[in-house]
Amino acid sequence: MVDQPTSADEHASAALPAAPPSIELPSLIPPRQRSSEKVMLRAIRLLFMVLLAVVTLLPFVGPVTDFPGSSGNQQQFSFLEFAGLLIAVFVFGVLVMMIDWLTPNKKLGAVFGVYLGIVAGLVGALAVGALIDLVAASWDLTGPKQEAYIGLIKLAVGISLCYLAVSIVLTTKDDFRLVIPYVEFAKQVRGVRPLLLDTSALIDGRIEGLGQTGFIASPLVVPQFVLDELQTLSDSSDKLKRAKGRRGLTMIGTLQANPYLDVSIDPTEVPGGSVDHMLLELAGQQNMRILTTDYNLDKVAKIRDVAVLNINELANALKPQVIPGQSFSVEIVKRGEAAGQGVGYLPDGTMVVVEDAAERVGDQVAVDVTNSLQTSAGRMIFGRIAGAAESSAHVQRMAQAATHQPRTSARPKPR
Repeated sequence: MVDQPTSADEHASAALPAAPPSIELPSLIPPRQRSSEKVMLRAIRLLFMVLLAVVTLLPFVGPVTDFPGSSGNQQQFSFLEFAGLLIAVFVFGVLVMMIDWLTPNKKLGAVFGVYLGIVAGLVGALAVGALIDLVAASWDLTGPKQEAYIGLIKLAVGISLCYLAVSIVLTTKDDFRLVIPYVEFAKQVRGVRPLLLDTSALIDGRIEGLGQTGFIASPLVVPQFVLDELQTLSDSSDKLKRAKGRRGLTMIGTLQANPYLDVSIDPTEVPGGSVDHMLLELAGQQNMRILTTDYNLDKVAKIRDVAVLNINELANALKPQVIPGQSFSVEIVKRGEAAGQGVGYLPDGTMVVVEDAAERVGDQVAVDVTNSLQTSAGRMIFGRIAGAAESSAHVQRMAQAATHQPRTSARPKPR
C-alpha cells in the first residue's frame, strides 16, 4: 500500500516537525453532527431512566381506579421495600446503559441476527416443552416435585436453544443470508458509484487539488481500515512513515472541509489480511470504485474485475502533448545512461533526454524535440540542443567542400 520513499517524500518529511511517538487523531465527524448525536443519546437515556422510575413508583402513588380490573385498594409497602426496589431498578437501568455504552459500533445485521436467534430458540423451546409435557402426562408425572423438575428442564432447554440459535446465526450469517436474503441489510449504491480512497491516494495529496476544481462528482468513501493504517504509520518510529501517516490524516480533514466533495467514513468490517485485499473485497461487495496511485493494486483490481481509477494515469493523460520540432527550455540535472546524453525534467515531472548534453549539467539549454515515448511509468521526451542540427549540417558542408575541391590545372610552360 505504501510506496517506496522518493525524493519528494524525503523533502516533505524533512519539512515536517518531528512528531511524538503517539499523536492525537482529529475527529473525522463534523462537529455539528457529533454534538446533535450526543444530545439525542442523552435525551433517550434520560427518558429511559424516567420511565423506569415512573413504572417503579406506580404501586406507591395511591389507589388506581382508572384501569380495568383495579379494585382501588392500595397495598402498603415499607420504606425498605420501596428503597430496595428503587435501587434494583436503578442498577438495572445503569447496567443496560453500560451495555449500550460499551458497544458504540453496533451493526444492524448483528442485532437482527440476535433477535432472529432468540425468536428461533423460543419457538424451539415451545415445541420441546410441549413434547416434555406430553411425555410427563403419559408417564403420569403429576406430583409437585415432578412438576418442579419438569419446569426446570423446560427452562434449561429453552435457554440452551436460544443460546445455540444466536450462536449459529452470528457465526454463519454470511452463508445464512443466501437462504434468507432479507437477513442482511446491505447498502445499495444508487446514482454515481462512490470512490474508495486508498492510503497511497491520501498520502499522495493530489486529490486535494483535483477536488478543488469541482471535477469529482462521486462521493468519496474512506474505509475505517485505511484510517487504522494511517494511524499506525503516524505512530511509527520511522520519521518518513510518520510523516506519511500525518499527511494522510491531514488530507482527510482537508477533503471533508472542501464544499465540492462529499466525504464519508465507512466503518464496514471486511475480513482480510492486508489493506489491499480488504479494499478489493469492499469494492466488490458494495459495487464501488477504488481511487489509488498504487501500480500493483491497479493491476490486481483489473484482474479481479474491480473498477479502479489511477491518479498517475490521469496525470499522464493531462500532460501537454509535444511534437517533433517543438522547442522549450530545460535544465540538465544529470548525465544519461548512453554516452553523451543529458537528462532534465519539466515542471510536471516529465523526463527529457537530450543528446550531446552530458557536458552541460547544471545549465539551462534550449531543446528541440525529436521524439516522445509514452510508457506506463509516464512520458519521456527525446531531443537535442537547439542549433546543434544546424551546426552539424554546417560542419558537414564545410567538410564536403574541403574534400571535393576541383584539382588545379598544370602551370603553363614559359615561352
